[in-house]
Amino acid sequence: MKKDFYEILGISKGASAEEIKKAYRKKAIEFHPDKNPGNKEAEENFKTAAEAYEVLSDADKKAKYDQYGHAAFDGAGGFGGGHHMNMDDIFSQFGDIFGGAFGGGGFGGGFGGNSGGQRRVKGSNLRIKVKLTLEEVANGVEKKVKVKRKIQAPGVKYKTCSTCNGQGQVLRVTNTILGRMQSATTCHVCGGAGQTIESKPSNADAHGMVMEDETVSIKIPAGVVDGMQLKVSGKGNDAPGNGIAGDLIVAIEEQEHEFLKREGENLHFDLYISFPEAALGVSKEIDAVNGKVRIKLEEGIQSGKILRLKGKGIPSLNNYGNGDLLVHVNVWTPKTLNKEQRQFFENSITDENFVPKPEKSDKSFFEKVKDMFS
Repeated sequence: MKKDFYEILGISKGASAEEIKKAYRKKAIEFHPDKNPGNKEAEENFKTAAEAYEVLSDADKKAKYDQYGHAAFDGAGGFGGGHHMNMDDIFSQFGDIFGGAFGGGGFGGGFGGNSGGQRRVKGSNLRIKVKLTLEEVANGVEKKVKVKRKIQAPGVKYKTCSTCNGQGQVLRVTNTILGRMQSATTCHVCGGAGQTIESKPSNADAHGMVMEDETVSIKIPAGVVDGMQLKVSGKGNDAPGNGIAGDLIVAIEEQEHEFLKREGENLHFDLYISFPEAALGVSKEIDAVNGKVRIKLEEGIQSGKILRLKGKGIPSLNNYGNGDLLVHVNVWTPKTLNKEQRQFFENSITDENFVPKPEKSDKSFFEKVKDMFS
């Protein structure tokens, strides 16, 4: 089971953005690879801390995590899907958070700072919308989608950027009242890639990229909600040179079901029965997300009765089990009657058996509504 992100950073759920950043910096410096050379456990802790910070430092992701836990990011690659960011991801996104502790975020000569290496640029993310039926939401599904993404053109050649000498950054020295201050900014020539194009095919764009159609498989866990976003790592646009690919962001769109209405993890079904069926009792087959379900209605059942079918709803993203299927019984009153039917009901008006006699056990409308939400 994955460890809680707040526990990883050693903070409470109510921690401020500054406290989250401070806690991550402390953990990142403690487990930084430059400080723990060859220590695989420290490297794993370093990645785990970055994973926690990536989610908790983003307001939208943090809100989803607080509501659904790790399940909010399961099934679509990236976080929660069983693997971490790699070192390129971490230093590309959070390298500046280390300040000067490791030369601006250098790592064994492979990234920026004093190590002499270059930062790796990340390609842009792509966004798509995936429509799901209620059955797919309830059971989970694997979707294959065709995505147009930019990739490096075959045969493109890059050379070290002469402006930043492959660093991806240029240093600026400014005279201030406090003395000479040095700052690093992204190289305007190579855009931070550390490389420029030496030669490219005629069909490639100015960055050496071409468009390609790719079929991407997306594993969507059961219990997702409309509007939720999942991430497939590395399936966005490529970056020039030795950069790393962006991500594919998948927005969930839940399609409306013909008979079932969703309310969180519970489902609602309106069952209409005739007056004779209500009086005599009847067996009915109704729709559920995993097929048909047969229920038995006792004789004398009242209109407005709510039957709760345990566990026949939507699975919880936090693996807390399934919601319920609530069957709302509605007794249908005929709008027109023939002569014999009218005579029967006219004779029944004064019949003692047809006079309403609600018992204390018969809940009011407001009590039924309260039960629905309990």
